[in-house]
Amino acid sequence: MSNSSALVLFSGGQDSTVCLAWALDRYQRVETVGFTYGQRHAVEVAQRPVIRSKLAVLGDWRAKLGADTVLDLPALQSISDTALTRETEIAFSSTGLPTTFVPGRNLLFLTYAAALAYRRGIGTLVGGMCETDFSGYPDCRNATIQALAQALSLGLDKPMTIETPLMFVDKAETWDMASKLGGEALVDTVVEDTHTCYLGDRSHRHDWGYGCGSCPACALRAKGWTEWRAKTR
Repeated sequence: MSNSSALVLFSGGQDSTVCLAWALDRYQRVETVGFTYGQRHAVEVAQRPVIRSKLAVLGDWRAKLGADTVLDLPALQSISDTALTRETEIAFSSTGLPTTFVPGRNLLFLTYAAALAYRRGIGTLVGGMCETDFSGYPDCRNATIQALAQALSLGLDKPMTIETPLMFVDKAETWDMASKLGGEALVDTVVEDTHTCYLGDRSHRHDWGYGCGSCPACALRAKGWTEWRAKTR
């Protein structure tokens, strides 16, 4: 398994785009994988090739950017009853978690990504999971991710590392990371082309990008943008 290559879980959102730039800055070869699972914000999938093409022209990243794979996981929608896979209200459930929590999603994504990485000879997965600015999702916690990395390494009988560069940073620091990695060009790409809004709204343009402006994902993105811009002025 190559330590000079990485497979990035790339959704087309802000976090995974910054993680893709982070990986391109560090590894000799970087591939991407995305997932369709009946998500309400499926527009993010359509943005993936747009973002990849723009990152490819930054620095020497074109030579590093490798293959892209999109995996269809319809079973995830069929066993989920959440606000990301159904036209239901985004709120907090009786469990204390938001209705946007899709049980097992990151565990499933990382398992499929690891299987693909194994076939491609890649020993590092990169994901945008974060436990600083998040909604309490248990599968975004560092303990969960590292436990899964150990399980995958044992199950594949090959070392499998999971890197999460955003795990302990907030959204303001994520914007700052984009600026440091790719300058104004990367920040502009994040604003104009990435999609975070849970409702899939790309009809409303804000300073921080497109979205409904009111869902939890939009609120976090907007808050981070405001805090970052306040520090850079």
